[in-house]
Amino acid sequence: MTLRVGRTTAAMTAGAAALAVLTPATAFAAEEPSLQAHQRQQLRWERCSEDQPAALECTTVKVPLDYGDPGGRTIGIAVSRIKAGSTAKRHGVLVMNPGGPGAPGLTMPAGMEPLLPAEVRERFDLVGFDPRGVGRSSPVNCGLTADEQGLHHPYAAGTFGQDVARAGNVADKCWSKAGDLLPHMTTRNTARDMDAVRAALGERTISYLGHSFGTYLGAVYTQLFPRRADRFVLDSALDPALVWRGVLRGTTEAAELAFTRWTRWAAAHDATYRLGSTPEAVRAAFWDLIGQADRTPIALEGQLFDGNAIRAQYPVFVQVETATAFVAALKASTAGAPAAPGTTAPDTSTPAAADTPAVDTVDMDNVVSAAWAVMCGDAGWPRDPEQYRRDAVRDRAARPLAGDLGANIQPCAFWKSAPREPATTVDNNVKALIVQNEWDPQTPLAMAKGMRRALHGARMVTVTGGEGHGVLVTGRPSCADGDVTRYLTTGRLPAADRTCG
Repeated sequence: MTLRVGRTTAAMTAGAAALAVLTPATAFAAEEPSLQAHQRQQLRWERCSEDQPAALECTTVKVPLDYGDPGGRTIGIAVSRIKAGSTAKRHGVLVMNPGGPGAPGLTMPAGMEPLLPAEVRERFDLVGFDPRGVGRSSPVNCGLTADEQGLHHPYAAGTFGQDVARAGNVADKCWSKAGDLLPHMTTRNTARDMDAVRAALGERTISYLGHSFGTYLGAVYTQLFPRRADRFVLDSALDPALVWRGVLRGTTEAAELAFTRWTRWAAAHDATYRLGSTPEAVRAAFWDLIGQADRTPIALEGQLFDGNAIRAQYPVFVQVETATAFVAALKASTAGAPAAPGTTAPDTSTPAAADTPAVDTVDMDNVVSAAWAVMCGDAGWPRDPEQYRRDAVRDRAARPLAGDLGANIQPCAFWKSAPREPATTVDNNVKALIVQNEWDPQTPLAMAKGMRRALHGARMVTVTGGEGHGVLVTGRPSCADGDVTRYLTTGRLPAADRTCG
């Protein structure tokens, strides 16, 4: 899951369900006349903005706010494209989503174009969009303070009342500001919007590149519209069965595995970093540092870190060298020594702190507000605060690094209405290619394996030793690049799941 985009920068009716199995040629012919009107739009394309490449064009596609009432209120979905490099070789459109939920994607084609090989660029129009509730697509803004925008809050018995009040206040603010929109801000409706965009573009099918949350969005699309899904690449995948509270708790479970691996690496490099010559010594040094920071916050690069603030950096432990330099700098600071040149605190203020496709400068209030709208609208959450308390205590005991951060109470406990549709069960044979780093802090390998179990026709390529959140979208060379290029250009998946180094 991604709530940040780059460093500058988220029950179908019976008739609609039947549409999901129709062929692209007949799908819209069977829809209600009011929905047909939405797909017969005349799109007006123009340059997106002066600070974006001239090749990036934008338009707006009108969609129903409520797909159960297609003749009712409409909203606009902001859509962008960069046309395929070759008219003769053009295969279709490659729709993109950078993650979230809550991340804007309108400029993603411009960000991804230089990262894609020429043979892919010449075959596809690269298409981006701001999902409903985000950016230029009827944005949801709850007016949240910086504290309320934080996803992770550590559990303590003495502050749990404040956590409950904060979560309730976020829910109240969102419903006060955008109560007419919130019931319709779901992944399933965003997938329906994608299909409306497909129709408005005059395409029979779409290909797709989704990162992080975008993998779940892509999977939901394959479930609703299996015959309109062409070549789907899912980079750093969520487990659809865990949406959404299970995702938050699952990342902290994976953090313990990454932390253990990190202690081994730091011990092997004790001559450089002086954190301990054995994994046990490194672990003890880290928790001693946490204790010191709880007594007296540690200053590093103009920031103060108490123990909880250090624990909140848990995603960095998948990147062993960066994590070791960070912890060593904190330790040096307690002794009054300056940090090594170039040492900075890792940017993990939101769940995806790095390795995401740079697409736009974002309004963080909108990003977080839209994220809660989707996460609370997709699936039911516990309503009893005491359950969150019990889970936070239990998870912290089992996973000391960050267990409570994923289990503590969230605004969904106080959402004003239950989800209008059940969480989407992904279980189909649509072909897709899943690419995954072995060490991913936000969508861990176990989650990607869950996605693979749900998509029976898919193949998965695991980058052994790969660190960070994102394979293709980061632009770093990877052993999975050839598989992605081959699949997008020919439609051929690997013969079997594979790992590469």
